[in-house]
Amino acid sequence: MKKEFTVLAKGIGVLLAINVLASFFFIRWDLTEDKRYTLSDASITTAQQLEDPVIIDVLLDGTLPSEFAKLKTETTLLLEQFASQNNNISYELVNPLEDATTRENTVAQLQQLGLTPANVTVEENGKVSQELVFPWAMVNYRNKTVKVPLLKNKLGSTAQDRINNSVQQLEYAFADAFTKLGIAEKKRIAVLKGNGELDDIYIADYLTEIREYYNIGAITLDSVATNPQRVLDQLKGFDMILVAKPTQAFSDSEKYVLDQFIVNGGKSLWLLDKVAMQLDSLFNDKGSNLATNKDLGLGDLFFRYGIRLRTELVNDLYNTPIVLATGEANESQYNPLPWVYHPMVFSKNNHPINSNIEALRLQFASHLDTLKNTYKKTILLQSSPLSKLEKTPTTISLNSIGLQPDKETYVNQGGYALGVLISGDFQSAYKNRVKPLDLATAKEQGPSNRMIVISDGDIIRNQLRKGQPLPLGYDKWTNNTYGNKEFLINCTNFLLEDTGLINIRNRKVSVPLLDVEKIANQKSKWQLINIGIPVVFTILLGMAMYYFRRRNYKV
Repeated sequence: MKKEFTVLAKGIGVLLAINVLASFFFIRWDLTEDKRYTLSDASITTAQQLEDPVIIDVLLDGTLPSEFAKLKTETTLLLEQFASQNNNISYELVNPLEDATTRENTVAQLQQLGLTPANVTVEENGKVSQELVFPWAMVNYRNKTVKVPLLKNKLGSTAQDRINNSVQQLEYAFADAFTKLGIAEKKRIAVLKGNGELDDIYIADYLTEIREYYNIGAITLDSVATNPQRVLDQLKGFDMILVAKPTQAFSDSEKYVLDQFIVNGGKSLWLLDKVAMQLDSLFNDKGSNLATNKDLGLGDLFFRYGIRLRTELVNDLYNTPIVLATGEANESQYNPLPWVYHPMVFSKNNHPINSNIEALRLQFASHLDTLKNTYKKTILLQSSPLSKLEKTPTTISLNSIGLQPDKETYVNQGGYALGVLISGDFQSAYKNRVKPLDLATAKEQGPSNRMIVISDGDIIRNQLRKGQPLPLGYDKWTNNTYGNKEFLINCTNFLLEDTGLINIRNRKVSVPLLDVEKIANQKSKWQLINIGIPVVFTILLGMAMYYFRRRNYKV
């Protein structure tokens, strides 16, 4: 007895010692194949820069549909990892719809804050019901709050795909929020004006989003003719220029000033329409218009960087719909119809910029040729294999919507470049050429640099409702949301070398989910196994004990 007590005491002592040591040393082992529970270095850096308390409200508490319960679990596990890297980080699960009496007011208030709910159809025991869920988190730091979307939708995705996509973007979503809250010094972006670019209200959502990362200013090239050096000096005060759908040609002097900005290390994002055509121009009595070449005078500039702007329109069988009215007066109906001139561009997933993003919507996009030279070209956007080119000028008519496309004309074509990243040690496009003007600080050879050219200016254009900008990528006519904003933000971050967060997008995680159909078909079987076998085992164990007791103690 004494010996047994000594062994028990030693065991308790060992357990106490392990617990004491564990309170001083915290160790995690991630045994998952995809290292799902290991934060990337970029995420750890963003979390550790926050020096004051960070309170995170996760709006996923209460009774949730199974897929959102899984999202809740993955979110809390991730936040525990962030909290282990910075003691200032804490989180709380909140059920915003807990009080049924204030439910409608709460829903309205959350929507006013920009928190869009998810309407989920739940089928259980033959009954179908609708559940409203707010898959969002609010990250509060000092006097700032950043909204974090926890649910990532993709067109045509299943419930399982939706959860996998959401879990894959969770680390990025929170690391991105921490980055916005912890930025000390912002880089500067110049929005180019003076050549018929889009008005600010049509790029308002993009500007609002990047304003959390960067300082934004506008600059015009109007005074290049009178004082080009001053314009160049102003441009050098910015880290990047945005050229959003210019409609007026650039002069040689303007191009040279822009060239010198690029050679001096300035980044550039070009969103260009080479073909003049707008959907609004088709809504007239004839329902048609002529698509013509738009000469922006940039051909020689981009030719030196290995890009040729073509004048052919892309006609794609994978496209986004437009909405047309049929009927008259009160009997009018609005129907979404396929429109081959608005390509739906799926991500190539060949670069951090376009990894794990929703399909994009382009409008009257043209073709980009890549030319062989010393610069590296990465195709970021590409039309589908079932696409072809239409030469301009050509008549575009709404009457073509009802016609069945001849699929044979699309065979062995497609895959046209629509967006290209150019990188390398940039030389001046005016090297060994007569300069249009004299600049005191002119250079012919610059450092390593990057630029992105996209053959659609409307990729950045947000729609309006009652004169107010809607989220970029959202189509108010079909209620579809495309990945335009996410893609352009990635472009901006990459050009300005904020690559840590973008690389997080490349992480691939696999969330094992139960097969709902298999559960429904085998529900009774597994209920019987889970309930019946323990009961039977208990009865057999009791009978065995009764038998052995009778045999051992039989007189």
